[in-house]
Amino acid sequence: MKKEGHPDYHFITVVMTDGTEYQTRSTWGKEGDRMVLDIDPKVHPAWTGGEGKSLDRGGRVSRFKDKFKGFV
Repeated sequence: MKKEGHPDYHFITVVMTDGTEYQTRSTWGKEGDRMVLDIDPKVHPAWTGGEGKSLDRGGRVSRFKDKFKGFV
């Protein structure tokens, strides 16, 4: 098999929302990079069963609500 046929598989550090960290192997980033999560299984409503909060990044939700405010 060709050597360039596989992506670089290396160790990265994943930082959870509560600050805990663990190391895993990944093709993301470079060796030793840190992936800081905004949402993880500890806070996501799909795993916790709680109500979801919409994170308005860049005003997308606000623009959507303003655009369809008078609809229906």
